Amino acid sequence: MLRSYRDAVCLVTGGASGIGEALSRELARRGASVILADRQEERAGTLAKEIESAGGRARAAALDVRDAEAFEALVRDTLSDAGRLDYLFNNAGIGVGGFFEDHSLDDWRYIVDVNLMGVVHGAHAAYPRMCEQGFGHIVNTASMAGQMGVPGLASYSATKHAVVGLTRSLRAEGLEYGVRVSAFCPGVINTPILDGGGAYGRILGPASILEAQPEDLGRAMDATRFAQQALDAVAKNREIIVLPSAWRILWAFDRLFPTLGSRLTAWQYRRGKAKLLARAATETQDGAP
Repeated sequence: MLRSYRDAVCLVTGGASGIGEALSRELARRGASVILADRQEERAGTLAKEIESAGGRARAAALDVRDAEAFEALVRDTLSDAGRLDYLFNNAGIGVGGFFEDHSLDDWRYIVDVNLMGVVHGAHAAYPRMCEQGFGHIVNTASMAGQMGVPGLASYSATKHAVVGLTRSLRAEGLEYGVRVSAFCPGVINTPILDGGGAYGRILGPASILEAQPEDLGRAMDATRFAQQALDAVAKNREIIVLPSAWRILWAFDRLFPTLGSRLTAWQYRRGKAKLLARAATETQDGAP
């Protein structure tokens, strides 16, 4: 039977940083055995050693979720070593921010390959095996951007909407096999993805001048607190897990009044875009020789 969470075997993608790191630490604290799968192998290895030094059980595994064969092999090896797989946290993801016209097709392929196909690869590898063993829980990290449109994050929002759709569809299918499927839909969480760039994504066009300000980070939910509350909700087999709780109000409003919500979003977008372009023009002028 599925274990929550003591002695459970948990595979966490993107487990070396951000939400994935927080989930890995909290799972280990609750007595689970954690596989930290990440393309940042050295960082994952360091985190695994920290968890073990604190008395937890963890190991690192190199994984680029875009590689379906590698994902398949990792799930197969995990089952071979541990004899079971209780949880797959399909958490790895990146952000691409910027106006739609600044996105190239390569930008679209990049984010779809990671945020959507990475989740598909994980489910494709784990779901049949969970059906065979008669239990398991797949948890996909989506976003509040997967519940409503977010101008300036069209590609990110599109992939996260797809993850929510996949989650709800697979949840219905998995019911008869004893396999649970859920989705995290976090609001703003204080993680490295807020900084854009690097291993966490890219920011395009004039939007590239955006930086996370201290006041923005102050309003963001702490990743450790998110992991604690999110895992409590997973244990209760919640389908869509929205955190921080204040975002549930916005979610409910958008579902009840979608037309009004779209109008308000467009209004805020126009205001924000005007300020952003004015700031970009000022910085360009100040930087001119």
